[in-house]
Amino acid sequence: MAKMSGAQQLVRTLEDLGVEYLFGYPGGAVIDIYDALQHSEKIKHVLSRHEQGACHMADGYARATGKVGCALVTSGPGATNAVTAIATAYADSIPMVVLTGQVATSLIGTDAFQEVDTVGITRPIVKHSFLCKTPQDIPKFVRQAFYIASTGKPGPVVVDIPKDCVGFASYNSVFHPLTDDDLKMVTYNPTTQGHKGQIRRAVKQITRASRPIVLVGGGAIVGNACDNLAKFVERFDLPVASTLMGLGAYPKSSPRFLGMVGMHGTYQANNAMAQSDLIFAIGARFDDRVTNNVKKFCPNAKVIHIDIDPSAISKIIEADLPIVGDANTILGQILQMADEMGSEGEKAQLQPWWDYITGLKQFNCLSYKKSEDICHPAQVIEAICKATKGRDVIVATDVGQHQMFTALYYDFEKPRTFLTSGGLGTMGYGFPAAIGAKIAKRDTEVILITGDGSFQMNIQELSTCLEYGVPVKVFILDNHTLGMVRQWQNMFYQGRITQTNLNYNPDFVKVAQAYGHKGFVVGKPSELESTIEKALAMKDDLVVVDVICETAANVLPMQKTAGSMDEMVLPNTEDSACK
Repeated sequence: MAKMSGAQQLVRTLEDLGVEYLFGYPGGAVIDIYDALQHSEKIKHVLSRHEQGACHMADGYARATGKVGCALVTSGPGATNAVTAIATAYADSIPMVVLTGQVATSLIGTDAFQEVDTVGITRPIVKHSFLCKTPQDIPKFVRQAFYIASTGKPGPVVVDIPKDCVGFASYNSVFHPLTDDDLKMVTYNPTTQGHKGQIRRAVKQITRASRPIVLVGGGAIVGNACDNLAKFVERFDLPVASTLMGLGAYPKSSPRFLGMVGMHGTYQANNAMAQSDLIFAIGARFDDRVTNNVKKFCPNAKVIHIDIDPSAISKIIEADLPIVGDANTILGQILQMADEMGSEGEKAQLQPWWDYITGLKQFNCLSYKKSEDICHPAQVIEAICKATKGRDVIVATDVGQHQMFTALYYDFEKPRTFLTSGGLGTMGYGFPAAIGAKIAKRDTEVILITGDGSFQMNIQELSTCLEYGVPVKVFILDNHTLGMVRQWQNMFYQGRITQTNLNYNPDFVKVAQAYGHKGFVVGKPSELESTIEKALAMKDDLVVVDVICETAANVLPMQKTAGSMDEMVLPNTEDSACK
């Protein structure tokens, strides 16, 4: 067996696992790893300008490809800077492995320089964590980390590596090639196949329902279930609604698609959910942004809930028929069972339901007032959507009003084309995630839609884009305010605006130029379409487009606080309903 240092074993293990890109930022505890990494011909390291950025890049890479994203940070502040990004990935079930440096094993617990209890700090926000104690632990723990991160319900895994496990003293360690034995863990055995009895009951309930609806969550995308989802929906003639994280799992252009549900869900989606008698939920968590008041949630509906995580089922909304397992596998089982039972959608039985839904669609819940003087945020999203129609595009967002405008007004047709922080709601996520996605998919147009507040949280990654030639197109919906908080201040705090004005923003075009990129300003709606086309035509350049937007624009529809699914503030009733 070859003898290597712990650092060399780590690099070799990552190579054997097929890691293409490693996003990171060096420091004292990981110097030896970086020294070994420079000799790798298979792994390309991407130097971020902040550890949070590195991990968001790994996250964006994972979401865009379905592969495990990998990041490397140093001990102490390196690890704590990564915490927000780790929590972001955990909330949205994203497969990611974060390698963290640690002080030498002999110094752990002594408050050594740049020592923190990384395993303890991250324990609530990871799927699992490892602390290496010897060089021999590294290959095994890293292999197990990738396996755990990518199987079952995906999620981030931390591998904490003390400096003496990778330094000079580790040079006589024997490297053992990858084996299946390394992945045997008695306590980890995720369920993938659905229970046959539950599958049969599900088919019976679907065919008996008069007002069924499919609720698609992010688990359908993470579980690669979208092809079987389309077959299932067509077979049983079902309408489809989506959570924020499920957007793209089912094409928006389909007449069966009703839109996003929840706090800012569409009129037709929320009303159909409220009137349904059967909710078929696939990989959805039923979080508070979807359900509104749990006590008033869809009172006449039975719930079939598919999720690979048994703890997610009946956690918030009681499931009448739980099915634990992989979404793609279970949908395949249901289709097979339907063949055996000769079951499919009953057209006559569902016609009144579809007539009702057709009526709901007549109301334009996404109407807004246009001005000749300043852009409405929805107008910007519609223009970007029009300019990119028919192209291979990935859209990333940060968090806030622009995120909701994008979810409502952009036409997502395919999975893994919408990258956003759903569960944690992390401002500063979008830009580095877009970088990770663009590095993963060089031939795909990657667009960031962000706000003037969010963009400044990781704006330093403009330097990373310059170094590695990452031509992301950045569209800032610049309303000079923290828009979503301001909307709440207006609607629920009698218009008391406090600490949400952003009147001291930089000149974003000059900032872009200072980093070596291109930039444009859109001051009026008449300039919007031509500037978007100009930016998209600059294929090899990162372009920042600063779009000056209306400060007072609100994201509507919006559910009324503590109400039912269909109690909503709509564009035409905004003034009276916001009291």
